Order: sequence, then C-alpha cells, then structure tokens
Amino acid sequence: MKENDYDKLLARKLSPLRYRHSRGVASYAAQLALKYNIEVNKARLAGLLHDYARDLPEGELLTLAEEAGLISCEVERKLPLLLHGPVGAYLVQKDLNVNDGEILQAISRHTVGAPDMTLLDKIIYLADALEPGRVYPGVDVLRRLAEEDLDKALLKALESSISYVLARGQLLHPATVEARNCLLMKRDNS
Repeated sequence: MKENDYDKLLARKLSPLRYRHSRGVASYAAQLALKYNIEVNKARLAGLLHDYARDLPEGELLTLAEEAGLISCEVERKLPLLLHGPVGAYLVQKDLNVNDGEILQAISRHTVGAPDMTLLDKIIYLADALEPGRVYPGVDVLRRLAEEDLDKALLKALESSISYVLARGQLLHPATVEARNCLLMKRDNS
C-alpha cells in the first residue's frame, strides 16, 4: 500500500478531528526525522498511522488487547484508552499488513512512552504531543526544545504528561515513569 492509500483509508476510518491530527503528526514527524537524520518516509508513515485505534470504544480496545496479549499492567485495564497505541500497532499489522517492526513499535509506544526508546519512538511520541494543532501552555517551548535536543524535549514532554495526570488524580502508567527515569539516568551517566 502507498502512503496515499493509507491516507484515504484513515480519512474514512477516523473522525475528521483525529484525521487532521494524524496528518499533523505525520508532517511534524517527517520534519523531526529530517532534522535528526532518520528515514523520513518511515517517520511519516508511523505518524500517520499512530492513532489507527484511537477512535475505538474502550471496551473494544480492552477486548482486542486481551485477545492479543498486549496488556502490560493493571493500569491499562483501568484506563483502556492507554491501549490504543499497542492495539493500533497490532491492527496496523493485521489489517494493513505493515510489518516494519520499528514503525509498529513507535505506534505502540506513542501514548505512554517506554524505557530505552529508539529515535523513531521519540519522534513519534513528540510529534503526537507537539504537532501544529496542539495548543496548551508550554507547547511552544517544547517545540523549540525538540529542534535543539530530542532527549531534553522528550524528558520535558514526559514530565508535562506526568504533571497533567497527577493534577487530575489519575493513575500513572509505569512505562511513562520508567521512560523518564531512563532518560535521567542516561543524562547523569554522560
């Protein structure tokens, strides 16, 4: 399938708002990929497909995740929306025959992060958080940081996400905390 075919499919599958977001993520991911010297088409495709399962009902996300053995912790059972990344990667492979492990991993990790994220994982996580349609306090600072230092931008984005979740009294996904800690340990060891 060509990128244009994926684009047309997503225009039918996703809500108009989610579709615009996915196109924004694809564009910003391509921009970051060019800056950080990784394969632009791979980043663009991962960005375009990252929310493939985002509009599914929570019950369906949970059922699919259970069937595919994708649940990594109890937080995901309590907050099934967090499963849209792993379920999306699963469905992109199953429904669209995308078999590139790097793309699938980046889709899977884009919601909560992970320790030892690859460059593509980081780009998709940040493109999702920073694409031009995102408007929230501090987003412009994060965008500037992403142009200067991907790891610093990722650390600040993870911390922003953690603060947001804590301010609402919600459960933190352990992978988000592990991703932050991993970045801090790498920084301290360099």
